[in-house]
Amino acid sequence: MLLWFHIAEGKMLKELLKPEIQELLEQRRWGELREALSDWSAPEIAELLLDLGKQERVLLFRALPRWLSAEVFSYLDPAQQDALLEELTDQETRELLRRLSPDDRTTLLEEMPAEVTRRLLALLDPEDFRETSFLLGFPEQSVGRLMTPEFLALRPYWTVKEALDHIRRHGQDSETLNHLYVSDDEGHLLGEVALRTLVLSEEASVIADIMNYSVVSLSAFDDRESAVHAMQKYDLSVLPVVDSDGVLLGIVTFDDVMDVSEEEVTEDFQKISAVAPIEIPYREASVVRLWRRRIGWLLLLLVSDFLTATVIAAYEHAIQGVIALAFFIPIIIGTGGNVATQSATLIIRALALREISTGDWLRVFLKELTVSVLLGVVLALVVWLRGFFWRGGPEVALVVGLSMLFITVWSNAVAALLPLGARRIGIDPALISGPFLTTFIDVTGLLIYFNVAELILELRG
Repeated sequence: MLLWFHIAEGKMLKELLKPEIQELLEQRRWGELREALSDWSAPEIAELLLDLGKQERVLLFRALPRWLSAEVFSYLDPAQQDALLEELTDQETRELLRRLSPDDRTTLLEEMPAEVTRRLLALLDPEDFRETSFLLGFPEQSVGRLMTPEFLALRPYWTVKEALDHIRRHGQDSETLNHLYVSDDEGHLLGEVALRTLVLSEEASVIADIMNYSVVSLSAFDDRESAVHAMQKYDLSVLPVVDSDGVLLGIVTFDDVMDVSEEEVTEDFQKISAVAPIEIPYREASVVRLWRRRIGWLLLLLVSDFLTATVIAAYEHAIQGVIALAFFIPIIIGTGGNVATQSATLIIRALALREISTGDWLRVFLKELTVSVLLGVVLALVVWLRGFFWRGGPEVALVVGLSMLFITVWSNAVAALLPLGARRIGIDPALISGPFLTTFIDVTGLLIYFNVAELILELRG
């Protein structure tokens, strides 16, 4: 509780300081500005930049120490980074790119338009250019694009003293020192050793005797989601990346993986809602961009909904025969859609977390079948009572009760198997498990409803 109070108090103080910082910017009092920002972290300064106007943003960024400006820049959204780069001189941009970590630099360049990427690459010095070109050479969405080559590798025949001396000489060039990887003279990954283990070991001990030979690694060509799942599964903050021959190429750190996880979850939510991935933060998206990402899907779904109207029209005689049937249409198709959405969401999330695979389809089907029967019995009883005492009498109550049971079981089964089938043929389950699923359930649910009604009420002909 006390910690939360201090955090909240710090945030309030920073909010009060914003007008003061803007005044310092207007008066060009750079020394006092740097002093005012000395207690601010890089993410907080990045957030402040987003609240400033274009001119003030550039002035504040230029006033930051060089080491801090690169860190602040890495916390900005791609659109903000692009806008800021347009305001900086070539020399300022060159210095900024040089100070960015290789993985952050690669992320920046792959987000930029092609002509901007070419201009920025031309500003890099030869070493940074080779390093960046190497990372950009891996497929998009791969671990290779995500990794950084800034790491320390130890040799198995070194003593602890030699390893610690190596760390002191070159440790500032490594992104992390918590986990140190051991490779042979050809660069093949052999294992890892924790810094804590090194510090607590005798100086004369040999690395081969204290290292962990069972190390989890990723291929540079793996999909970047593999890094997310591996870190979650093994509870790691850093993972080594190797090529097809097992040569250590770089490392992937927790902060980069968290960004990937957030992007993937956001994209899944958008797809489930039938919105084409926006790819940039909502506040940065223009009205036209949002319209373009939504209108195509909505038009497609509108045409799909025509099927629902067609089914209702085809059974017009049933509705005319027993008007009470029409009153229960929203209840029937609405509940079917809700059941399908619940089931699909659970299965999609389980697939994303790799709790299940496509090979588990029978086990998933049997489990969801049991659940759907239990759900259907309760829902059918409630709607039967509604039909019996509200409108229609015992026959209509029987129709709506049985229909609810059948539709609940059907909706749950379809929604459970559809994501598994989509994953099996290489389609993103989130893409077809949103409104498309609901539309399908609406149409098939109405067919079940009216056929049960005709069977029980003998309305055919």
